[in-house]
Amino acid sequence: MKRLRIRHQTGFRYEGEATASYNEARMLPSGAGDQLVLYSHLDIAPVSSTHAYTDYWGSRVTSFEVLTAHRELTLTATSLVEVRPREHPHHDLDWEGLAAAVETRSEYVEQLGQTGRTRPPAEVVELARSLADAASSPCEAAMSIARTIGERIEYVPGVTGVTTTAEEAWEHQKGVCQDITHLVLGALRSVGIPARYVSGYLHPVVDAQVGETVTGESHAWVEWYCGGWRGFDPTNLIDIGDRHVIVGFGRDYNDVPPLRGVFAGPSSSAMFVTVEITREA
Repeated sequence: MKRLRIRHQTGFRYEGEATASYNEARMLPSGAGDQLVLYSHLDIAPVSSTHAYTDYWGSRVTSFEVLTAHRELTLTATSLVEVRPREHPHHDLDWEGLAAAVETRSEYVEQLGQTGRTRPPAEVVELARSLADAASSPCEAAMSIARTIGERIEYVPGVTGVTTTAEEAWEHQKGVCQDITHLVLGALRSVGIPARYVSGYLHPVVDAQVGETVTGESHAWVEWYCGGWRGFDPTNLIDIGDRHVIVGFGRDYNDVPPLRGVFAGPSSSAMFVTVEITREA
């Protein structure tokens, strides 16, 4: 078990004064799976009225508005989370059994449909089909697809942006965790395996010392259903473990952006982001 303290600060600096802004933040970890949230708090400056709720996908959301003139909007999320080692039990499920199981819950059906972000190019669909045909089960097929795509896409920040689609990332053969996750989601869904986008944090140091603070970042990975939800990090080609902290779930990035909103004021703004992670136990 690891106890991780996460400090995530983000916001906007405007070229002039923004007269008002309306926003949603998804920056606080959930109590999902094998993690326990001991403490979490979101500070917003300027001070504003807030409303907290859990959205349709199970993510914690803070909606707020700032109705006073401001040149900068800053959010600081501080959380303390205990993360247990994740178990990844084997499920003996064939393709017919998977299809039957999917029909029992809308949760699975909703994670089968492609979105504008995840729709894969024909080459990826063909690749996923060939890997699925060669696998002995949907679970084996899912792991083969996730690993193969993770190996094919080179992790290179700056080549893509938050609006990049799976098709565009495949064309570049480069991208970040968001792009790799979108590609894996599209490939899995194309062969009938429900899969969902997971947003969160990853402690970047495998054997981090207690008390050491390191620079981290928001992270994304995938979970697929093949008798149970099974997580995998295709960017790093590793199982989800006690260094991963879950914030939320969705169909793609659009369902779980850390900060989203609109403002009235100057024509442009600059976004800033810092993440610090400390292992405390």
